[in-house]
Amino acid sequence: MDGVREERRAAPGRLMAFARFVLCGGGVGVASSFAVAALACEIPWTLANAVVTAGSTLVATDLHARFTFGAGGPATWRQHAQSAGSAAAAYALTSMAMITLRATVDSPGALCEQAVYLSASALAGVARFAVLRLVVFARGRSQEAAVHAPLPVPADRTASPTDRTALCPAA
Repeated sequence: MDGVREERRAAPGRLMAFARFVLCGGGVGVASSFAVAALACEIPWTLANAVVTAGSTLVATDLHARFTFGAGGPATWRQHAQSAGSAAAAYALTSMAMITLRATVDSPGALCEQAVYLSASALAGVARFAVLRLVVFARGRSQEAAVHAPLPVPADRTASPTDRTALCPAA
């Protein structure tokens, strides 16, 4: 049990977290790009992108909570909700990239569409990493550390409860 608690407190460094982010998020992103392409054959592209973005965000947020940012467990509903904001921005960016592509190229091929979509996703991914690391999972780590932090023990236990200088050296 102590090993699990210790694992939850230990957050990976920036480079390791980014490598894990790229591995988890990139894997989900690549799978999503194929899912969007396949689903877009049946429904409008923007709707396909919205559906795939919603599903992939749930999967990626949970993977990031478990592996990328050292939470050691599944993402909380609060983390999922906060992560949804960055996913909405990623959806807007990828949608604008595809709308721009279709407005400038008469009939882009599948390879061109994949390149544009993945490039926009990569750009959005870097921004998402910053938001998730600095906002979404940073608070969870600091709150958890505060819950598991040992309480300070006063050095002088004989001090009177009304003696402010003995109870609080800053007083």
